[in-house]
Amino acid sequence: MASAAEGNTHQSMTGFLGWVERSGNRLPDPVFLFFYLIIALVAISVLLSALGVSALHPTSVDEAGNPQVIQAVSLLSPDNIQKLWVEMPKTFTHFHPLGYVLVVMLGAGVAERSGFFAAGMSSAVRSAPVSLLTPVVALVAMIGNHAADAGYVVLIPLAGILFAAAGRHPLAGIAAAFAGVSGGFSANISPGQLDALLFGITEEAVGASALDPVWTANLAGNWYFIAAMTVLYLPIIWYVTDKVIEPKLGPWTGGAKAGASAEDDAIAEASPENASKGLRNAGFAALGVVALWAVMVFAPGTPLINEAACLTDTGERIADCSIHGELRPFYQSLVAAFFILFLACGWAYGKAVGTIKNHRDLVNMMAEAMKDMGYYLVLAFAAAHFVAMFAWSNLGLISAVHGAAAIQSTGLPLPIVIGLMVIFAGLLNLFVGSASAKWALLAPILVPMLMLLGISPEGATAAYRVGDSATNIITPLMVYFPLILIFAQRWVPSFGLGSLTATMLPYSIWLLISGTVLIVIWFYLGIPLGPDAPVGYTLPGQT
Repeated sequence: MASAAEGNTHQSMTGFLGWVERSGNRLPDPVFLFFYLIIALVAISVLLSALGVSALHPTSVDEAGNPQVIQAVSLLSPDNIQKLWVEMPKTFTHFHPLGYVLVVMLGAGVAERSGFFAAGMSSAVRSAPVSLLTPVVALVAMIGNHAADAGYVVLIPLAGILFAAAGRHPLAGIAAAFAGVSGGFSANISPGQLDALLFGITEEAVGASALDPVWTANLAGNWYFIAAMTVLYLPIIWYVTDKVIEPKLGPWTGGAKAGASAEDDAIAEASPENASKGLRNAGFAALGVVALWAVMVFAPGTPLINEAACLTDTGERIADCSIHGELRPFYQSLVAAFFILFLACGWAYGKAVGTIKNHRDLVNMMAEAMKDMGYYLVLAFAAAHFVAMFAWSNLGLISAVHGAAAIQSTGLPLPIVIGLMVIFAGLLNLFVGSASAKWALLAPILVPMLMLLGISPEGATAAYRVGDSATNIITPLMVYFPLILIFAQRWVPSFGLGSLTATMLPYSIWLLISGTVLIVIWFYLGIPLGPDAPVGYTLPGQT
């Protein structure tokens, strides 16, 4: 497979897209971006501390019963300097997203390297009727987000081959798959790795704000919303592909194999005869994991339900008690559940097809998955210290309090505020491609600010996800953008970076508009975002 680096030799773009490309290329790597921001944060904290900038804490009171004053604290104070050096290992290892992502990726690495993810996506797409090829490709692409890199590397070139074999333009297939995998990055029928990553950062932001010391991340906190995004995005990608993009591309006359590489041919060929057995075994393994968790939730005396959370000392049930407390162990176990699910499915498939011969192969796959997480570990180290130092300076909470007051003074309805934040996240995505880097930058301010405005941490996370995914497919700074260009050039050698951006722009516009409208309506109606995950929020101690 050609590397992404090989696809970077393209003609410079002009106009607005050229400005986006040049501006984004001038930005440092996200790791150094965090270090530069830390330097700026230190300088700002010193200045605001000297100026005596403060805010009133929305829930805490002093001994006299008056609201507690939150003072800006210099990061060059002796206490903060000591904390930086002494607690550096703790700051890094206690960064919530780190544990969430690494645990899930241990299992996902096995599922990917055993061939389970690729075989599942290939089987689903190849069996699609010609008339339903576009929606099946789009749906599998969105679900394939659970497979991380495999969605880009396997499904997108395969979609081009299948479209060509059906007599349709292969670039339309590539565009539909790219729109599903990357434009529908946050849409899915179930939570997965992205939920572990984003909610880990959300939990870190809530904890740093000290607004709600008992709030914990619920990985299913956006489940209903991302499922609705899938239902909404599917017909949009279908329509744009068949009615907008493919007519502009014109009829395809190059044949079914004109641009396919030897590796693409291998992907498109029929699976080994035992692949169906592997997929069947993986299905049984998935059912087994689901059954195991169901037993631990519904069986008497189960360890994943905290029944005492809604009972008085005398054993009577507390009226109007939220089930969140009772289900907190279950929500917290979802990280382990996804780890076991991916591990079991990958092992069951790999054992059947021969990619896993013994336990050493299993361990090696897990080790390889951790090697792939090397860059993320470096990024997490920088992000962890930025988030922690933001909390030490009190600037996050002070910004949230004043920001919430400023928004309230505008008189804008909260759903409209959410819509504007979606658009902001989408624009920022043009310059900073990493989903985790952007959310680590935004969450320390946006999450507590929205909590003060009555919007739950789950709601803040959902709003960010809409904007983050919609513009992935039009920025050359997205890490897989050059690779998609190579896939396209195998079929049409003259297809350039501007051609790819122009092809994907209608998808991006419609996904951003529809996603923004969806979340605004969702918040207006007050529909829960997931199990025990309302859009509204009330600070502890308030009514």
